[in-house]
Amino acid sequence: MLRTLYNWTVSLARTRRALVALAIASFVESSFFPIPPDVLLIPMVIAAPQRAFLIAGICTVSSVVGGAFGYWIGVTVFDSLGMRILDFYNKSDLFEEFRKSFNEQGHWAVLFAGVTPFPYKVITITSGATGLPFAQFMFWSLVARGLRFFVVAALLWKVGEPIREFIEKRLGLMFTALVVLLIGGFFAVRSL
Repeated sequence: MLRTLYNWTVSLARTRRALVALAIASFVESSFFPIPPDVLLIPMVIAAPQRAFLIAGICTVSSVVGGAFGYWIGVTVFDSLGMRILDFYNKSDLFEEFRKSFNEQGHWAVLFAGVTPFPYKVITITSGATGLPFAQFMFWSLVARGLRFFVVAALLWKVGEPIREFIEKRLGLMFTALVVLLIGGFFAVRSL
């Protein structure tokens, strides 16, 4: 089954719809969807290394726009629902303390979440909820997401075929590593 899914993803990476699928995946992952766009980015660059930097650019822009949507979710949903929940538990004063400290160091959180497997959507929503200045949020999101996706694309472009062979020979291991990173990211969020 895993091999079939991998083969389907690689075949999708070679179609005209691949860039649209990547843009959608990048957008939704930045605001609410749990699966990172690397699942499409990597096979797309392996399938078409001559387009590596176009693919990384589309992934970056879509991810940052999705991050802006996550920021909007934090502004609108948190203010209407989240604060009511905090008020119910008499914890709204604690959130005000968190808001202040997050906004003093929020750019580091955006940079960290944008580059690592940490769920970026958590930071996009938190940035909106705490009122991190939008321009600052967008700048650091562009830096972080661009760094992440362009480094991956450049490595795949440079090393290409051996990477593809490595992934295909160790598909089960690679899938397990991806799942461990995703679960680890969610546990890291819960421990904050």
